[in-house]
Amino acid sequence: MKPILNKILLMSCVGFLLVSSCKKDETKVVALQDAKPGQLNASATAMVLTKADAEKPAITFNFAKPDFGFDAAVTNTLQLDVKGNNFSKVKEVAFDAGVLTKTFTTLEFNALLLSMMLPTGVNTQIEARLKSQFVGTNETPVYSSVVNLTVNPYALTSFLYVPGAYQGWNPSTADSLLSATSNGIYVGILNFTPGNLGFKVLTKKSWGPPEYGQGTAAGSIAVGGGDLFAPSAGTFDVTINTNDNTIQFVPLVWSLIGNSPAGSNWSNDIDMMYNSANQTWTVTSTMSVGEFKFRKNHDWGTNFGDKTGDFILDTENDNNIKITSAGNYRIVLNLLSNTYTVTKL
Repeated sequence: MKPILNKILLMSCVGFLLVSSCKKDETKVVALQDAKPGQLNASATAMVLTKADAEKPAITFNFAKPDFGFDAAVTNTLQLDVKGNNFSKVKEVAFDAGVLTKTFTTLEFNALLLSMMLPTGVNTQIEARLKSQFVGTNETPVYSSVVNLTVNPYALTSFLYVPGAYQGWNPSTADSLLSATSNGIYVGILNFTPGNLGFKVLTKKSWGPPEYGQGTAAGSIAVGGGDLFAPSAGTFDVTINTNDNTIQFVPLVWSLIGNSPAGSNWSNDIDMMYNSANQTWTVTSTMSVGEFKFRKNHDWGTNFGDKTGDFILDTENDNNIKITSAGNYRIVLNLLSNTYTVTKL
């Protein structure tokens, strides 16, 4: 009797567990079907973003988490897309569980809009919604109602143009300084020729206000000021800060040194010329059979060679670049791609 009784009890327990499990699954399914989506609210629905407001708050999104009929840990994801796409090309920003508000600075929100490939300087209608999902599961998410936004982002990268005597005072062909994040700090390399040190700074490739010139103090600039002047002929790293209206010049040169370049003998540098059009350094030199390296500002603190001979710069020891045939060479250094070329003429 005991074996039979045990089998009956075992089957009863299994049946109870199956029924219990089915009830839990059923409850879960009903909860998902009857879930009330979360709500999304935005502090602004139309905005023209400007780099002058980069660090200021641009928009705040507030979330009200969905109601699944039971207490659940939920992650919220902000979804953005151009109006009319039906969220087929969505850009997402995920938030940790429990986060119910997010403020974007102008710089942050502008970068987010640019990542959506939106045009700059014009209004674009986009849509935002909240995607909510159980933490750590693949359950089908629920979505809030859509919030409509009209946005006008600015180009993140901006330029200043530097016409001067070194290039004939022509704004359309002037060298430029770059601000990678439009934060008011512009940097670039300028090469001033002897006797041609004067220049101005423009915000566009044509004459007209605002035109920056000399400020009242050394190292300062001002709108409407007289011509600015480089410290001397040569190549400089130039930094202009339009937040405090200052300008800074740092001498810059790359050169060859070694026992191959004529006149060097590992003690004298053979200076290269900066080419602003393609942002490379170039020199033509008589080279004998031997070796050389590139170095910055006539100092061993920063130097490059090529240990493997693949024309890619490296900083390893014993990485001198070898010349195996004497003659005249055109040597080009490209610091953007960390490569160089050696061409026998």
